[in-house]
Amino acid sequence: MTLDIAKFMRKLEGMWDEHLEASLVRRDVNASLAHMTTEPSVRHIPTMSGAVGRQALERFYRTEFFPHLPGDLVLTRISRTVDRFRLVDETTMSFTHDRELAWLLPGVGPTYRRAVVLAIAVVSFERGRIRSQRILWDHATLTAQLGVASLHAAGRSQPTGATVTVPSI
Repeated sequence: MTLDIAKFMRKLEGMWDEHLEASLVRRDVNASLAHMTTEPSVRHIPTMSGAVGRQALERFYRTEFFPHLPGDLVLTRISRTVDRFRLVDETTMSFTHDRELAWLLPGVGPTYRRAVVLAIAVVSFERGRIRSQRILWDHATLTAQLGVASLHAAGRSQPTGATVTVPSI
């Protein structure tokens, strides 16, 4: 790896860290979108919440995500892998279920229980900007810790045998 490539990868890491701080700490939509491409996508798995496209993502952040973040949410990084095109963070996500989390557990009211679950973020970059985010978490552990039923991966399941088409991200 050349020094220039290493510097570029550090720049991508810094951009992702700034995005996390803008999103999860400051909850600032404009700052969250600042380092993203013109057609970004965010998908939370298994609920499939999120959005594709800048306007849809801005709306998702304003109405479904930021207002429904737990008051005491903490991400603790376990590991990070980065190359010129992608970053993968393995973290624990800990919080008190103090409100409905529409993006994480749609339709489930607050249980006021504490949860600590594994989450994986796969972030793709395009020309030095964030192109897509796929956020996966341990849904079975989450629902068990909160004492709630899974609700078919939180209510967005498809009938048996159905094909789910997910946009390319």
